[in-house]
Order: sequence, then structure tokens, then C-alpha cells
Amino acid sequence: MLKVFKFWNIWFVAVISLAAGLTYSLNQESPEFVTPGEMSHGHHQIELACSVCHTPNQGVKQNACTQCHAEELKRVDDSHPVIKFKDPRNASRLEKIEATKCITCHKEHSPDTTLEMGVSLPTDYCVYCHDTIFEERETHQNLTFETCATAGCHNFHDNTALYERFLADHLDEPDHKLSPKRKSRSYYNEQVAKSEGVPAPDAPTGAPKQEEWVHSWEISSHAAAGVNCMDCHGDTSQGAEFWVEKPTHMSCVKCHQYENKSFQEGMHGMRVAQELSPMRPELARLDMKSNAAHKELNCISCHGGHNFDTQYAATQACMQCHDDEHSQNYINSKHFMTWEKELAGDAPENTGVSCATCHMPRIEVNEFGTTVIRVDHNQNNTLRPNEKMIRTSCIDCHGLQFTINALADEALIERNFVGHPSVNIERLEWARLEKIRTEASKR
Repeated sequence: MLKVFKFWNIWFVAVISLAAGLTYSLNQESPEFVTPGEMSHGHHQIELACSVCHTPNQGVKQNACTQCHAEELKRVDDSHPVIKFKDPRNASRLEKIEATKCITCHKEHSPDTTLEMGVSLPTDYCVYCHDTIFEERETHQNLTFETCATAGCHNFHDNTALYERFLADHLDEPDHKLSPKRKSRSYYNEQVAKSEGVPAPDAPTGAPKQEEWVHSWEISSHAAAGVNCMDCHGDTSQGAEFWVEKPTHMSCVKCHQYENKSFQEGMHGMRVAQELSPMRPELARLDMKSNAAHKELNCISCHGGHNFDTQYAATQACMQCHDDEHSQNYINSKHFMTWEKELAGDAPENTGVSCATCHMPRIEVNEFGTTVIRVDHNQNNTLRPNEKMIRTSCIDCHGLQFTINALADEALIERNFVGHPSVNIERLEWARLEKIRTEASKR
């Protein structure tokens, strides 16, 4: 009886210890304790939010992917939508590859077989459906299927900057355009007249009002637009003058819904979207500065708490965390020189190239039937594949051939485009041939 009692005591202690260890592991955000393998670059931040992708007893559902990515695929006119694979005419091809689910190509927790863009298939997967391409197109002879997805050729989903029509429309552009200029942002409440004067701070009695904070706010666009202290620090649900000393990003959402939405879709904010703690540089897989390791990323991490300096947010805010070779070399680049000239007043507004110019570009957004310019805070839209930034950024200043060559040159990217491309993608010449043939067939 005593032995049985001791056995159950040992068993009880073991179970409690295991539960405590698991709880500690989760609280310390050490997912390797419970996950079957390392996750891909795009998802590793949210690997603790298992329920986002996994459902009890049903594995990973298709809508686990589309709830995050469907809007983007619609925006870029997905080249390979699921419906294409469900077409009965493609039945013979589906015998070779079951591509009606995202996880066919993007299997997580398989680091040994996961490649760029989270693809877990061999790089020649295009052969499953396009095995006769060499017979159909003379331009593709002597090429191999491993080259399909290299910069300047094809992407599986997003080909908006690589379609033949687009390539043909930008033939023979100069490497450097004479008058580069990007979009000016449409600011909220910009009709609020500065002539009305900056309002007096409306913080309630007893709220901290340091002079430097007040001054920073007084010269900000918020003050000019009539956005006062209580608009951010107040919580009307708890009383007319209830003061919140440290507002969350929800205060910003009141006016900046689009920016918040795109922020939560990107690498900086995706953890917040899944109700995890905010992103910290120590969680990143890129090289980050050690003194920023524990800094939580939110709106004021880049924009400041009271001055909301968009110029600081466009470059300096990035450099306070990022320490990879590409980021380090930015200050040696011609892009940085143009940014310095604009800040110094020696070049026109919107001609300088900051980090945000390329990775958080200004884009046209339709809001209630009106086209406005907003800053896209989802840097995923311009990073991988890097051809995504061709339409939104690169061709504002550069010709398409030069752009594609530069984006295909990995060494040039690491140098932050210091120098000239050593790669020459012949895609535009192929597009020229196709254009000539198409026009000839119409005669």
C-alpha cells in the first residue's frame, strides 16, 4: 500500500512539474518546447497562437490562410487561384500535384525543406503543369524549371509587375528618369485651418503636462488639425475627464484605421493582430541592434508620443532597430543622399528616398468612392518577392529593365544599391518579341 502511495505521489509531482514547465515555456515564448519544428520566416512570430492556423481534430483549414492573405491575393489578381486547380480541364495536372490547398506548397514546421517565401516544394514545381512550355515558347528553350521563380521572371501568385503587357509598356525606359517624384500623402482633417490657431491643451487638472511634451504637440500636425490631449489620452467610457497616461494603439485607430489595418498585416504588427505581446526586435530573424532588443513596437515607437514626426519615422526610426547589411549600407547609398538633400531643402519635396519610400510606400486607396493617398504600413507588400516594389516604388525613378536587373542582383541589394547591377535579365527583350508577334497576328 505504501509503494502504491509513493507511486501516485511521484506521478502527481511529475504531472505538476510537466504542466509547470509547459506553462513557463509558453509564458517565456519558447515555442520549440511544444512545436514539431521551426516555422517559416513569415509566420514564426505568431507560432504561439496555434489556434490561428490549427483547429481541433481537423488540422489546418484552408480559411486559416485566406483569413490573412485573401485580400492581398485578390488585389494582385492571383495568377494561380484555387479555382484554377478545381477546373475539370486541369484534372490530369492535379494527378501530379494536389494544389487546391495552400499547405500543399506551404507546409509549416518543416525547416529542412522550406525555401524562400515559405515554399516547401522542390524549386522545379512549375514542371508539374508547364512541362510543354519549351515547345510552346521559343524564348524558353534551354532554360530549366529551377529558374522560373528567379527575379525578373515569374512569381506564383503576384505577377502584376511581370506580365508581358506591363513589360511591353515599359520597354526602352532610361535607367534614371529625369523628374522622379512620388505621391504626396492625403492627410486627415487637412481642411482644418491653421489660421484658427492651435488650441490650448485640454488635459484635465492633475494630468502630467511637461513643457517639452506640450511644445512637441503644439508644432505637430495633430495640433494643427485640432486633435487635442483628450482625443488620445481620454477614455469617455469611464468618464468625461478620465485620463489614460499611456494610450494604446487603439487611440490611434480612431483616426488612422487604414494605417492600423496595414500595420497589423505586416511583420511589425502581426503579433498584435493575434492578441500576442507586441513585436520586439529580439524576436526577429534579421540582425537587429542589441540595445533595441526588448523594445516593443507600436505606433509611437516610430512616430513619437507627441511630435509625430513622419520624417523621423521614415528612416531614423528604422535604423534604431535594424542592423542587417542592407540597412547599414543605406547611409552610403545615393538613395540616402537624395533624402538628405530633401531634408536640407536643397531638393524638391517628395524627391528623397527614405526607407519608407520603398518599404512603406504611399499608395492610392479608395475610401467611400474617393481616391486618397495613404502610407502602406504593411512592409510585406514590398519585400518578398522583391518585385512587389516595382510598381509602388522603383519605377517612379528608374526604368523597368534597370529595376529588374537591380532586384535580381543579391550582392547589389546587400550593398543597398551602391553601384550598378551585374545581372542582366532578358525578360524585356522576350516581351518585345511577344509584342511583335501579337501585333503581327492582328494584321
